[in-house]
Amino acid sequence: MSSRIVVLISGSGSNLQAIIDASQDNDYPGKVVGVISNKADAYGLTRAENAGIETLALSHKDFDSREEYDVALMAKIDNFKPDVIVLAGFMRILTADFVQHYQGKLLNIHPSLLPKYQGLNTHQRAIDAGDKEHGVSVHFVTEELDGGPVILQAKVPVFDGDSSDDLAARVHEQEHRIYPLVVKWFAQNRLSMQQHIEDGQQKETAILDGNVLAPSGYAND
Repeated sequence: MSSRIVVLISGSGSNLQAIIDASQDNDYPGKVVGVISNKADAYGLTRAENAGIETLALSHKDFDSREEYDVALMAKIDNFKPDVIVLAGFMRILTADFVQHYQGKLLNIHPSLLPKYQGLNTHQRAIDAGDKEHGVSVHFVTEELDGGPVILQAKVPVFDGDSSDDLAARVHEQEHRIYPLVVKWFAQNRLSMQQHIEDGQQKETAILDGNVLAPSGYAND
């Protein structure tokens, strides 16, 4: 049975498109059943509609608090009965209740080699630091912003004279390779997040085919 995928977006939805394209393959084990955006004019909604996928716009501006918005968003997501929720450029900081509600089945993609450069403006920060390589990470979402266990990373070179746009374009190519792959692993029931206690604190680990994943496992090595 095909896994049900719900994708959350705020913008153009290029990673959404990569997942939609991958899911057209008869062997792909997942299907995008719904796309939700907090912005009604997000082009990603048009991408989904063009693919015959149900869409929904739910503006955070219509709610008095982050908590109220996330409660409403959870209700909309749950209507799709998803097996996995994919954040693809969803520019919202999620509440703890939201993250806990979807614990272990909430994925995100972040444009840096985590744990480096959590947050915004990652490409310029890598250039300003003089880094020789940069990249992208797919990770499970936990309550720590961009801090969940990394599943897969891809590296790109940083060249002298690169602008942040140059670097972003190089990173986007890798994003579109690895995100559909990670979603596929999840849909095949090969990927999971496990929790354990380490030094008295709760830690999360990404597991693929029974093996613990570490950030050193790059997609393009």
